[in-house]
Amino acid sequence: MQRKLIYKILLILGIVALCVFYTFPLGKRINLGLDLQGGMYLLLKVDTNGLSAESREAVTDLTIEKLRNRIDDLGVSEPSIQRHGANEIVVQLPGVTDRERALKKIGQTGLLEFKFVSNDAVKLQDAVAGVIPEGYELRYTKEDNRPLLLEKKAVLTGDAIKDARQDFSSAQFSEIDIKLQFNPDGAKKFAELTATNVGRSLAIVLDGKIQSAPNIREAIPNGEAVITGNFTVEQAQDLAKVLKHGALPAAIQVEEERTIGPLLGKDSINKGFKSSLIGIALVFIFMAIYYLRAGIIADIALIFNLLIIFGGLGMLPYILGASAATLTLPGIAGMVLSLGMAVDANVLINERIREELRAGRSLRSAISNGYSKAFSAIFDSNVTTLFAAVILIWIGTGAIKGFGVTLTIGLIASMFTAIFVTRTIFEILLSFGKLNKLSMLSLIKETKIDFIGKRKIFYAISLIVIVTGLVFFFKAGKNAYGIDFSGGQLQEYKFKNPPVIDNLRNVLKEINLTDASIQQFKDNPDVVLIRSAEDRSDLLTSRLRTTFPDQDIQVLKIERVGPAAGKYLQGKAAWALIWSLVGILVYVAFRFKHFNFAAAGVIALIHDVLVALGALAITGRPIDLLSITAFLTIAGYSINDTIVIYDRVRENMRLHKKSSLAELINLSVNQMLGRTILTSGVTLLVVISIMFNGGEALNNFAFTLFVGFISGVYSTVFIASPLVLAWSRRGSKQ
Repeated sequence: MQRKLIYKILLILGIVALCVFYTFPLGKRINLGLDLQGGMYLLLKVDTNGLSAESREAVTDLTIEKLRNRIDDLGVSEPSIQRHGANEIVVQLPGVTDRERALKKIGQTGLLEFKFVSNDAVKLQDAVAGVIPEGYELRYTKEDNRPLLLEKKAVLTGDAIKDARQDFSSAQFSEIDIKLQFNPDGAKKFAELTATNVGRSLAIVLDGKIQSAPNIREAIPNGEAVITGNFTVEQAQDLAKVLKHGALPAAIQVEEERTIGPLLGKDSINKGFKSSLIGIALVFIFMAIYYLRAGIIADIALIFNLLIIFGGLGMLPYILGASAATLTLPGIAGMVLSLGMAVDANVLINERIREELRAGRSLRSAISNGYSKAFSAIFDSNVTTLFAAVILIWIGTGAIKGFGVTLTIGLIASMFTAIFVTRTIFEILLSFGKLNKLSMLSLIKETKIDFIGKRKIFYAISLIVIVTGLVFFFKAGKNAYGIDFSGGQLQEYKFKNPPVIDNLRNVLKEINLTDASIQQFKDNPDVVLIRSAEDRSDLLTSRLRTTFPDQDIQVLKIERVGPAAGKYLQGKAAWALIWSLVGILVYVAFRFKHFNFAAAGVIALIHDVLVALGALAITGRPIDLLSITAFLTIAGYSINDTIVIYDRVRENMRLHKKSSLAELINLSVNQMLGRTILTSGVTLLVVISIMFNGGEALNNFAFTLFVGFISGVYSTVFIASPLVLAWSRRGSKQ
């Protein structure tokens, strides 16, 4: 055995060992995303209006620290709190099930103030009537909504608090209150103001609401105060911890919320892995049957591919300093999809080897030439798809970023396994004399169709399809978008038995949500999706459980996006598509040294994105962030197919110098048609598996890919290739 081959084997074994080390045990190396294990994702905006740029940064940093202390008290395992932009904070809380408690604890400003109450009944009467005296403010008690006139200036604030704890009332042991202990300066000031104001009422105000307003009967020198109220033990504990850690330096607003219940997370895992296994099995079976021994070698490379993806995810924390690698539901889809796309390289190589064998080359020469001739197309197509994947990482958060990361690792792995690993296996078999013949099935013969001559017919068909889709899209207006872009609230519930929709509408009317829409799934009628413009999820959940006590209602998912966040996400998605197209345009123009090749390819992928967009609009499916993920994937995959045709055109230009460009394009498309149908068909096996077995969460995503990939084959043959001719001077020769 050659020394060079031994080095290759050692390199492969070293990479495999490294990936195994960083993959297993899976539970420790790779964390599940919130969409798989359940939990909360929050995008918080800190109110920094009127502050300088420097002050905004300081206030946001301090807010992050305060939030970190509060979240630690929730007992969340490995929470993530990160700055997002100048004054936004992304909070991820894995495994959180009590949404109401978490939101209250995180969102509560915690501003504690002590203010004297006015004893002037006339001033109070005037204030209730709308005439508030200078230096006063009208507030209402939390317990009985009683109006009180308070002095605007606080005599003491939460900064004076040293400790706060939940305790039982000394008067009635069954009642729970919160005991406050002041720091030395606060205790001294509190003793002085109580000593000089005996007989007056002192209101304890939290975030603008009067918690209690006790009478000062005597001086309190021990530096303690008590907040009374109808607290549960948990409420008192949470409030005490908020007061102990101190108020947030600025108010915060929840711009975006995505809460996944544990039941949905478990269901997503089961369906995600089921669809993955089916998709992978279909790919493996096809390759083994169609390419026989070469297909089995490709399957071995695909197993390596899968291992490298897991190993890559396991290495990320050590490379990027992240707390843990995260596998999301779209990440699973990206993993399976990258395996399906890896087949593209293997098919391209095997078809090249087949051509060389037909030309009379020896087996060793055929394999060597096959890899050499396939390399440029594999490299160019993978690099252009990487543009889309990198853009997804750039714009995405959470699940979408997970898809981009997994797809990126998968594409790099597919190049390594298809080009290096499979060739090494071939060389090992040849060296040991175990490979003397390489048979493959051939279902699609080389065609001789005049694609260029029929181009105008297909231009017209494309125009009709795209215009029809856009009419549906613009007609739908705001309803064409999911809450990611339009804003609003979405709640998904699981009932024990399929509920009657009219009964649900009655519940919505009772809580003034008459504009809410209800969606019941045909294949899963016990699951109901309710979409509304405003956040009433806590009240709605409570009322549903009261109205239907025997239904054992489970909250599967709650998503909320504010209008500002929706507009921001919409703009970000548009820029992602634009930059992806620009990157692909520049790269293809550089590699093929002709702008018309690049422009035609970009127009073809825009065509595919518009066809997919129209399909969503026609079928009434909402356009959300996962749809944008699918659009970018379609763009990468579409240009992938187109580049393979371009590569063959470039090769045929050298071989058939007297042929016109029209003849060269027709020849190239006919030569590569079988490969295009094969690779797209195999990838579609994976997409179809995800669409039918991946569950509701991935159905929209997979449907978009299904339409886009079919359109990709069509546009490569009937749009991109003819457009190159239309814009080229060589086309005049025909």
